[in-house]
Amino acid sequence: MTVCLLLLSAVALTAALPAPRALVRAAWPDREPVVALWVWQCLVATVLLCCLTALVLGAAAVFHTVRDHVFAPAPPAVTAAYDLSAAPPWAAVLTVLLASGAAWTTAMLARELTEVRRRRGVTRAHLDERAPELPAGLPSGRGPLLVLEDEYPDAWWLPGHPPRLVVTTGALHRLTDHQLDAVLTHERGHARAHHDWLLHLSSALASGFPRVPLFAHFRDQTHRLVELAADDTASRRCGHLTTALALIELNQHRGVLSCASSRRLLGERVDRLLEPPPRLLRRQRALATAAAALVPLLPLLITFAPGLTALA
Repeated sequence: MTVCLLLLSAVALTAALPAPRALVRAAWPDREPVVALWVWQCLVATVLLCCLTALVLGAAAVFHTVRDHVFAPAPPAVTAAYDLSAAPPWAAVLTVLLASGAAWTTAMLARELTEVRRRRGVTRAHLDERAPELPAGLPSGRGPLLVLEDEYPDAWWLPGHPPRLVVTTGALHRLTDHQLDAVLTHERGHARAHHDWLLHLSSALASGFPRVPLFAHFRDQTHRLVELAADDTASRRCGHLTTALALIELNQHRGVLSCASSRRLLGERVDRLLEPPPRLLRRQRALATAAAALVPLLPLLITFAPGLTALA
């Protein structure tokens, strides 16, 4: 079991420290934001699985009640293969730390979920007061569209039940039909990929563990990559130039082309749409996706290896 704990710790530290730094410095995520998002999720899943499996093994070694429950259906040879009675003294400390981390993670996720539901409820009530439902007869393909009377040009997707696609009259007046289609396609791209849940997960982990580089980078890169992915969805349907012009029109009053750090992403998105980078080859995308999917299997392989070896 000591070897398992050491290997799980090594994998977790590798995925949490050098791997995210290398991924941030890489240039290919801008070319394939969807694949990059998948890689980030796999790294996070790897760290969480390492912590979870190490917690189970440590608890089984320290507490006989947990050991009896975890290894109850296993043959005696499998239980003996883990050598739980010879656990090192630091296993108890590690188990307590991991249990505390698991409880803290659960609390952060619960807090984020509660806050999100509260904000959505307030926003939905405010919108319902300001704008009526559109009359029947509009194209059903646009879904539950809500037009808000406001000179401020804006459009966004409001998740929930039912979901709402909100567009202000300022955006309707400023955008052409093709540009409006690009904006709506962008927002529907967020909805179809469930980017809101990915953003909430990354925010909760980064808030709970701000000193862990993986979670901090995961939050920052997720906010960036979901926008690039939605831009790609819109540009494939409406064209790169139309999508870039729609982005400029919607954000011109915000200073889309300024150098301020808070607006830099908007300028980078426009530049990327005007000069789209070449995509990776289909084979490269498939290899990257498959390789990332295999990484979270490492902690499971490390954990089950002694038992599988004993059975063999």
